[in-house]
Amino acid sequence: MNVVNMSSQDKKTDSDPRHEEDQSSTASEDNKQMICLGNNEVKSRAVVKYSAAPPSSSYALLQEKTDLKLPPANWLRENPQLGTAGTTVLGSSRKSNPFSSFGMAYDFIDCIGDDVDVVSDSENIKKLLKIPYSKSHVSMAVHRVGSTLLLDELDIQELFMRSSQTGDWTWLKEFYQRLIDQKWQRKKKSKEHWNEKAILSKFLYYSINSDGTAVPVPSDTEQAAEEGCGTAAEGPSWPATFSSSTTESEESAIPKEEQVDTYALGHVSSVPKEQNLPTLFNEGENSQDLRNDFVRNILWTFEDIHMLVGSNMPIFGGGRYPAVSLRLRDNNKPINVLTGIDYWLDNLMCNVPELVMCFHVNGIVQKYEMIKTEDIPDLENSTFSTRVVKDIAQNILSFLKSNCTKEGHTYWLFKASGSDIVKLYDLTTLCEEAAEEKCQNPFTLPVAVLLYKVASNMILKKSQNRKNYGTIRTLLLNCIKLLDEERHPQIIASAHYMLAELFQLDDVSEDEDGESLRGGGSEDSYSDEEEEEEEEEDESCSYSTSSEPQDDSKAVAIIKSVRELSVPEKYKSTHQIRPNYAFPVSQDKEEKCRLVLSYVLKSLKSVDSSIKKESDLPAADPSTPIPLKYEERSQNGARDVEQEIALLLDRVGPCNEELKVPTRSGMLPGTWQHRMKLQLFLKASKAYYVLSDAATNLLKYGRALRYIKLALQCHDAYCSISGGLHPQVLLFHCQCLSLCGDVQLMLAQNASNRAAYLEEYNYQTKDDQEILHCLHRESSCQAFSMATDLASDPEYQLIISSKCYEAAHDLLTSGVLKDQGQEQLGQVLKRLGNIRNEIGVFYMNQAAAMQAEKQEGEGFLGFLHRSVCMAEQELWKKSFSFSCFEKGMQDFNAISDSVNTALLLCNIGRLMRICAQAHCVTTSEHSRGEFSPEEALYYNKAIDYYQRALKSLGCRESHSAVWDSVNWELSTTYFTLATLLQDYAPLSRKAQEQIEREVTETMMKSLRYCDLQTESARQPLYQYRAATIHHRLASMYHSCYRNQVGDESVRKQHRALAEQHYSKAVRLFISLSDAPCEMLRTLLERVAFAEFTMAGQNSSAVKLKTLTGALEIMCETRHAFKLIHKDLLEQQEKMLTPEDSDKPEELHSDSSSSSELNTEEVVKLIGVFEPSFSFLLLQLIKLSTASKRKVSGKEEEQVKIYKNVYSRLLRAEKSIPLIQRVFLFMELLDQLKTPTGSDEARSSS
Repeated sequence: MNVVNMSSQDKKTDSDPRHEEDQSSTASEDNKQMICLGNNEVKSRAVVKYSAAPPSSSYALLQEKTDLKLPPANWLRENPQLGTAGTTVLGSSRKSNPFSSFGMAYDFIDCIGDDVDVVSDSENIKKLLKIPYSKSHVSMAVHRVGSTLLLDELDIQELFMRSSQTGDWTWLKEFYQRLIDQKWQRKKKSKEHWNEKAILSKFLYYSINSDGTAVPVPSDTEQAAEEGCGTAAEGPSWPATFSSSTTESEESAIPKEEQVDTYALGHVSSVPKEQNLPTLFNEGENSQDLRNDFVRNILWTFEDIHMLVGSNMPIFGGGRYPAVSLRLRDNNKPINVLTGIDYWLDNLMCNVPELVMCFHVNGIVQKYEMIKTEDIPDLENSTFSTRVVKDIAQNILSFLKSNCTKEGHTYWLFKASGSDIVKLYDLTTLCEEAAEEKCQNPFTLPVAVLLYKVASNMILKKSQNRKNYGTIRTLLLNCIKLLDEERHPQIIASAHYMLAELFQLDDVSEDEDGESLRGGGSEDSYSDEEEEEEEEEDESCSYSTSSEPQDDSKAVAIIKSVRELSVPEKYKSTHQIRPNYAFPVSQDKEEKCRLVLSYVLKSLKSVDSSIKKESDLPAADPSTPIPLKYEERSQNGARDVEQEIALLLDRVGPCNEELKVPTRSGMLPGTWQHRMKLQLFLKASKAYYVLSDAATNLLKYGRALRYIKLALQCHDAYCSISGGLHPQVLLFHCQCLSLCGDVQLMLAQNASNRAAYLEEYNYQTKDDQEILHCLHRESSCQAFSMATDLASDPEYQLIISSKCYEAAHDLLTSGVLKDQGQEQLGQVLKRLGNIRNEIGVFYMNQAAAMQAEKQEGEGFLGFLHRSVCMAEQELWKKSFSFSCFEKGMQDFNAISDSVNTALLLCNIGRLMRICAQAHCVTTSEHSRGEFSPEEALYYNKAIDYYQRALKSLGCRESHSAVWDSVNWELSTTYFTLATLLQDYAPLSRKAQEQIEREVTETMMKSLRYCDLQTESARQPLYQYRAATIHHRLASMYHSCYRNQVGDESVRKQHRALAEQHYSKAVRLFISLSDAPCEMLRTLLERVAFAEFTMAGQNSSAVKLKTLTGALEIMCETRHAFKLIHKDLLEQQEKMLTPEDSDKPEELHSDSSSSSELNTEEVVKLIGVFEPSFSFLLLQLIKLSTASKRKVSGKEEEQVKIYKNVYSRLLRAEKSIPLIQRVFLFMELLDQLKTPTGSDEARSSS
């Protein structure tokens, strides 16, 4: 067993109160006492949380025969060693403060809720644990806060004395009289009782006197002291009725620091000063005499019960006995069990290992006796079992916790004098049944304040507050239920604000929120809907039975006999563990924000109700100017956003700067109303921002614009009552402006749904209307009306979007936020670049549409074209230089966004191509003129921008989709330029050879960007373009070969190039399945090229060889005819399908339009194919038969085939359907490739 030196502990605590937790943990072994009594054993541990007493000093050992009836010279003088015992007859037996537990709870708010089971005066604890041994009455008020019970003495007779004067609590008085079946009377203490108290008091003063001698004092002083003792014991201990005005109690309140002077160890402050919550209470609401005036506050652990107790017992120490308690006993009266338990519990609570007993006879000191604390239970005539006391403590705690389940309710634990029955009543419920106002319960405000403080303390513990959200919410809702809004608007407003703060609206993962909140509910957290269920469960667990008297029907629970408390774990099985209700987590953001806004609205209403009306305000000083700058700009309807941001930046300053004049509603700056409104406006703005963001994600852009408008209106009201804007507020405002820009951009891009968006925009809930009404009390809320209006013009919406982003950018680059908003600045720059690109594309599309209209109206006069071109040029300027493409590139370059820079360069390239198309020359016959220098200039500019885009990307791996898109556009631009240069050659300005050279170079550049290898959706397009390029180049060299006269080497070169490109073009067309006409045309041109070559040859053998080669080329047309035949069959099947018979007209119109085009093309090509085919066959037959050399059998057979095919071709009917003609050509071409086909042909013919 270890003995604790309280003196040394107190000294440590006094020297450095901040090390309290470390001290309690390191000295845990020293602070634990194991009390052994035979087989009995209890565990007790006490840690001093606060002590106002000086370091323990040794007591004075009085000489034998000292007369204690004579007062010492220092009697009743204030002495720090005795604490409050110096000004009363006996501190430990003084009249208990009915709110003493609340004073302790306020000072040690960290312990309330979870860590401590009971908070009470040590006298109340002893009285409860002595219930089975004592016949005296017990009357205590019990309150529950979380899992902590607060116990206070409820002096019913004192309460009724007050009731007879004020008329309050008459219902309880009548109920009490029915309960005990007699009229109550205050029992007066006997003279002997007061004499014993006086002797004890004098004994204590003798014990601290240095010389220990009795120094007489004047008799009138003694008499006055004894009279004072009586009044101290019987004086009123209840404070005045609680109200908002508490001037008297404020005057009577003595600061704790002044009472304890230099010996105070200091309170443990649990709420940090730098909190974000507004000031909770003013002095008027927090100084209802609820002070913690105990000499010591001790955290006492008795077995598994944790208690915060207040004690005034004087402790002495020094020498051989470092910590002892002094007791005075009449030698003629033996120590009984009640006294023994009293002494034992006092020493356990204060961690005092020994007791010094002074015995006297009629006030004459006889002797001293030293008793160890663990020996007290074995004293003669006062033997008791410590295990039984432990069982009593556990049973009483279980009984109270099982039945005192409703936070905010006042429970009354009552045992009548001489009775064995203990009853528990719910005074709050009885009060409600009596139809009296809740303010008549004097515990209402202290309980509400405590509930608020515990919740406030929990919410400020950032490390663990999320798991306690259910408990916090319950505490705050119960606090609000207890209070009258008219009397306590500040607490109610603060509670509603904290309820709103429970819902985190920051960017946190929804899954993490849900998991932590659902899994971390407190045992005391339950929702409003579940309270009724709780009440039913509470009723079912009552300890009374149907056989109880009628008067007991009002009791919540009953202990039928105090002897039951001594039975181990008698009530443990009935101890209810309340359901683990979690904090209500909604995955729906809108529902969460709506809850926040409902709490904000209730808080705003409480604040507004507390602000004086204008008629109550003092007259304004006419010499003091009232600044109206912010309000002035709020009354001007639509305005430019740049002016709004300039004015907003003017308000950026020190965040602690206060306004000097009342606000629009008459609210004075610096008051709690002002601080609260700042927080509420900001919270509402955040909630509306989240709602707008969620609506944007759901594509509800009208609703999103309405919410962001409300968010900016809340911010406007915040600015109008704020002296300076904090950087964090400005950062949030930038987010709002960015979101507003996003919404306006989406509205511009979805202009077709404007009717639905307008309906969403105009809808407003009742809460939104009431919040807006509260905002209008401080501001007209028109500062950002232009940015949040739903316009009908997409161009206007795009400009507004751009202005919002620019405003956010200006704020983020201002001096205040230059170093804090870098991450957000990158996002805003990206949005700025995007919106400038969108505006540029908008004007570019308008220019393209205007150009299309011009092409449709080519029949009008030429001067009309000139005016349209001027309008086009204006659009080009807007797209290119008016805050669009150029500035957009600067924005993307600022954040090194190469992909978006490339896309923007690509759009500029497209703009240059539109400019080039607009500069095409039209002749007087309204036909296309020569390719102009202006067209070439703009096409070359487009090529330059596309090449810059590819350079910005670097390689295809950086962003394959964008790279492929830019690559395609660059190839297309080169191809278009070469095609126009070839088809509309500027022969008036350039030589033919130069043009041909430029066309070749440009076509080859286009071919270089045709990606034929990569498998993608564009691969067939690249193949078609490459085939077309080769076909065009082959046609150009074909034409040059035909028209070239003179240099034979050049002609040979052109012939070789033409053959090369024709061959490549045919090979590429064959790989495609959807270009049969192009392939047929290319092959026919190649046959014509061979025919032209043959015409210049003289040798029959050479001619025959050339014609044979041409015929082989002609045979390749079979693949083209096969594809054409397949397409014609599909068209024929579509026309004959039965399911399309319901719509014959539509079918014929669609199919005829599609087949007519193909048919025309095919018919034209067949018109070229037939004569060319006939000519080749005829020439081959002629040359083969006219040859003088001997013809081989194989050659003779081949000639027969030629003749047969030629004969069938000549006899073929021209009027047969096209599909049959195509099929005939396929047969003839097949026959040419099959030598044995001549016999089949003859037999068939």
